[in-house]
Amino acid sequence: MTTNVIGYAAQSAKASLAPFRFERRDPRPDDVVIEILYCGVCHSDLHTARNDWGWTTYPIVPGHEVIGRVVQVGPAVTGFKPGDRVGVGCMVDSCQQCAPCERGLEQYCEEGATFTYGGVDRHDHSKTQGGYSEQIVVSDQFVLHIPDGLDLKGAAPLLCAGITTWSPLAHWHAGPGSHVAVVGLGGLGHMALKLAKALGADVTLLTRSAGKEQDARRLGAHQVVLSSDPAAMAAVKGRFDLIIDTVPYAHDLNPYLPTLALDGALVLVGYLGGLEPALNTTPMILGRKTVAGSLIGGIRETQEMLDFCGAHGITSDVEVIRIQDINAAYERMLKSDVKYRFVIDMSSLKAN
Repeated sequence: MTTNVIGYAAQSAKASLAPFRFERRDPRPDDVVIEILYCGVCHSDLHTARNDWGWTTYPIVPGHEVIGRVVQVGPAVTGFKPGDRVGVGCMVDSCQQCAPCERGLEQYCEEGATFTYGGVDRHDHSKTQGGYSEQIVVSDQFVLHIPDGLDLKGAAPLLCAGITTWSPLAHWHAGPGSHVAVVGLGGLGHMALKLAKALGADVTLLTRSAGKEQDARRLGAHQVVLSSDPAAMAAVKGRFDLIIDTVPYAHDLNPYLPTLALDGALVLVGYLGGLEPALNTTPMILGRKTVAGSLIGGIRETQEMLDFCGAHGITSDVEVIRIQDINAAYERMLKSDVKYRFVIDMSSLKAN
């Protein structure tokens, strides 16, 4: 038995997203059935729909910033009930037995996490489909509680952009007395500023674009440094304990290394691939500095992030769109024409 639902899918790398009917499984004993209310739009959605990474199989329903309401739970589920406000992020399963999973770091599962769309279900081997749809069925271990009081629209991007920046901030102990810099002011960068400020860190935006100071300060930056200005960068030499680099394309990291303090870390969260030009290791060796990477976050730390956001009233800055406008939103996203994240009101599906 399955349930027929409607969503929006890409049928090929060149095709626009369009209405698509597909099957959701009947709930297993540990499953939660969720009516989707909102779904954030991530750059990963666009890259997957257009097969930019070379692994997409079609048709594909994107969406991994899912906010909804529980409508049904399996008999083994004890942590959720119908009516609960919940979220689903980038993962819907993992082996739950390897060392990373045992530590609550399912995103690094040694067998590979099952991602919310484009993955293969570990039990019935069906392809997972994402949140650009009216309903989703997910194991209770991968469903998150949304704190009361958080705006649901603004909470959707917390499930990707929020946790992607929270995880390195938490791992590298950002907080009172620490100096944190953020490279890039987009969907990820604006969340990094908000979270680092709320954690009590001294926060700096490093940007190549003049004119972002007012917005950066509104979002939590204590100062803004133009990274293309050698004098401005020299003035912050040795300052930062942690740099969160959110830039999604290959770029030169070398200008940032001298700004790290002793034992400082530059953490890449936006770019996958080779570095050009090569890293100069001299400032790394002379200052015991680290260049690292970080991938989303585990379920436990995602819940911790959501609870922190609930306590501090933190949500993403969003522009709400109808699902019918998703293709135009993708084109605008490529031009960075959004402040700072699109979120789909999934009730618009009913207009099809």
